[in-house]
Order: sequence, then C-alpha cells, then structure tokens
Amino acid sequence: MNPLAPTDLYAQRRQRLAAQLGPGGLAIIPTSPERSRNRDNDHLYRHDSYFYYLTGFTEPNAWLVLTSEGHCTLFCNPKDLEREIWDGIRLGPEAAPRALGVEAASSVQTLDEQLPRLLENRHAVWYPFAIHAGLESRLEGWLSQVRARVRFGAVCPDQQRDLCALLDEMRLFKDAHELAVMRRAAQISAGAHIRAMQLSARMLRAGEPVREYHLDAELLHEFRRHGSQHPAYGSIVAAGANACVLHYRADAAPIRDGELVLIDAGCELDGYASDITRTFPANGRFSGPQRDLYELVLASQNAAVAATRAGARFTDPHEATVRVLSQGLLDLGLLDKSKLGGVDDVIAQRSYFKFYMHRTSHWLGMDVHDCGSYVEPSEIGQFSERRDPVSGELIKDRASRILRAGMVLTLEPGLYVRAADDVPGAFHNIGIRIEDDAIVTEQGCELISRDVPVTVADIEALMAG
Repeated sequence: MNPLAPTDLYAQRRQRLAAQLGPGGLAIIPTSPERSRNRDNDHLYRHDSYFYYLTGFTEPNAWLVLTSEGHCTLFCNPKDLEREIWDGIRLGPEAAPRALGVEAASSVQTLDEQLPRLLENRHAVWYPFAIHAGLESRLEGWLSQVRARVRFGAVCPDQQRDLCALLDEMRLFKDAHELAVMRRAAQISAGAHIRAMQLSARMLRAGEPVREYHLDAELLHEFRRHGSQHPAYGSIVAAGANACVLHYRADAAPIRDGELVLIDAGCELDGYASDITRTFPANGRFSGPQRDLYELVLASQNAAVAATRAGARFTDPHEATVRVLSQGLLDLGLLDKSKLGGVDDVIAQRSYFKFYMHRTSHWLGMDVHDCGSYVEPSEIGQFSERRDPVSGELIKDRASRILRAGMVLTLEPGLYVRAADDVPGAFHNIGIRIEDDAIVTEQGCELISRDVPVTVADIEALMAG
C-alpha cells in the first residue's frame, strides 16, 4: 500500500464509482498477474492501474468486488509463513480491512466459491473489457452457476458493462494527491536527465569511450536513488541516427563527439508516471544545423504550451506545433517551397509528415500513455469525413476533447531527418524531440518537468560545468 495516501482517498474513489454502477450493479476488478521472465524467475511485478486506483494495494493475485451500494470485498493472498520466507510478507485478509479501508476481505482461494453468490440477484456486472486474459471465460463460469439456481428464485445479471468507460473518465482528472506525486516524479526524472547530460560531456572531454548504456545507467541510478520504484517505460537513449527511430531502446551504440543524443525517459513513483525527452549535443555544444533544428522544435513546443489551457481542445497544441514546424521546414529548405507552396499547403497535404509523424500529446497519469477519451463526450456523435492525403485512408474526424483543469498531458514535438537525396546533407541523421509534462490549469498549463534545461544556452551551460 502507498503510505503517502490515506485510505479514505481510495474509499472516496470506490464510492464515486459505486454511485455510477446503477441499481443492482456489481464491479469486478482484478490486479495484474505475475509474469514469468525465464525459468524460476518472474518479471519485476507491477500492479494493475485500475485496481491500484481503487485500493492502493500492490500485492499480486488480488481482486476487488464492489457493489452499487458501496460495499467492497477484497480477495487477496492468505497468510502463508512458508511462502513469505521466499516471497515477502503478505498483508492477508484478516489485516486488509483495517489497512486498506475495505468492508470485507477473503482469501483469493475462495474467489470461485464466493463470486457466484455475490453475482446472484444482481442486474449488471461491470468489469474491464479486453484487458485481463481469461477474465471473460472465468466470468461465464461464475454466471453459469448463478443460472443453475434460477429455479430456486435466483436472478442472473442480464447486462455486462465495460468498467473502463467509468474509470477512464475518473482517472482523467487528477486530484491534489495525484498531482503532488506526479510533480515529484517529474522532479526526479529531470534530475536523471541532468545527470546523463553531464556524464556524456564529462566522459568525452576526458577522452573516455561513451555508449548509450552508460547514460541509461545514470538514469536508473537517479530514479532509484530518490525512491522511484521503476522506470515508467523502457528508457530511450538514442545516439546520432538512432534518434530517428521513435521507439529506439537504450543499447550499446557509441556516443560520438559532434552528434546529438536523444533521451526519452521518466520514472514511475508510487504508481504514477513521468515522461520527459531532451535532445542535447554529446559534447555539450550544438553545431549550426543542430542548433537550427533544435530551435525550431523548441519554438513549436512553446506554441503548444501557449495553446494548452482549460477550454482549449486537445488537438490545439498539435495544430500549433504543426504550423510552426511546417513554416520552419520551408524556411530551412527541408521542404521545397517551389514544389509544395506555402505553410497552409504543407499542412493541408501533410508534407511535414516525412519529418514529424507522431502526435504532440498524450494523457499522462498512472500509465505513461494514460487512459481517457480523446473525443469530447458531449459531441461524440458529431463527425466529418476526409481522405488522408498521405495514406489515402478515409478518416472520421470527431470533436476533440475540451481540456479542463486537472488533466495532465505531454507536449512533445519533434523532427526526425533521415538521410535522403532530397534532404540537405547538413541535416542528415538528426533526430530531435523535446517533451514536457503539463498540468492543465484555468490560466494555461503548469510544466512540471522544466527542472531540466530546455534552451540551447541553458543546456550548453549545464554541460560545460
């Protein structure tokens, strides 16, 4: 259990969810299973985000059952002194109600016995669709036992509903506790980026060979040194042309004097992710073409920041970014004005897509690509159709989500210039992305990841020290 969060925080979330289940509703939420890595060894365990959001409980092999009346039952591993010698102390069902604030707790070994009784005389069963392999078939088994009792007057639920629809909307808006944890996670991650930047320049100045895994090690060290439980995702440490691979993983490539390094890395703290990207010169000094492209990406991010505020649309930061990048690509000669026309033509034809092929933002929270609809709920039935000029696909454009205070999203423009005959040689194999984490406020947005420098001057000053 997260010791920083009072149990009543999770109880309040459960009550809010219960109120949305409708008369006779019952929700079933399992946590994540343990997963085998190799013989006699599991992957480092990470709980299910929905389950943790409602319980604060981090042990594996646990389930939460919640009724529309607000009664909740936790199923968890029983105490077992022999297993606890090997795997660690278990909370156990006897201690769970007091420790977690749930009304009842039972051994998970009784789950198959108790679930049919809990489902009996319920009108609807809610669970997360298409997330937990085997859950649907297991539910069918429980429901079949309820149906076998209809001749004795039992009523079997006649509706199955997706619990993600309710929980996604709840998780989209972060409360004060969540925002405090996310600010701290971003602060830790910013320190890790600084540490990696400085090591790169220091080792190159000393004439020592530097590889991507050296910088990855600095990130991990700083994450754990400050109490982070895990990286929020596989860290990207990409040297030189590797930065043009969007989901490149930190590997063994050499980091060379004169090249750029792109690091996309963030820690997870108490169940919440951070997500920061910085691109910097390995030796601490930008070359002319590197600086030109970097300044363009930073200008596009500044435009995205200015467009992020309560009342704006989720797509507004992306559209602001695309306009700045498109104009800059024309100005720098990466796009040919004589063939493509002006900035509006570049945007209409998506000519920028060769160099910028991803969106500018995603939700951030317990998951690094957090849950929550990107379509405005009140306008979901409204859409227009268009033919994509790049793929030829028929696209349905729906009304983008209206940003509201308490939402958290990333702002991460980039440019990725691969070597090609129609691209000026000075820009070949340069990949740049700048990413910060933003809390939407009524006045604009709060960038919680700016403890790591972002301007050319500040990066060079940091790496010179």
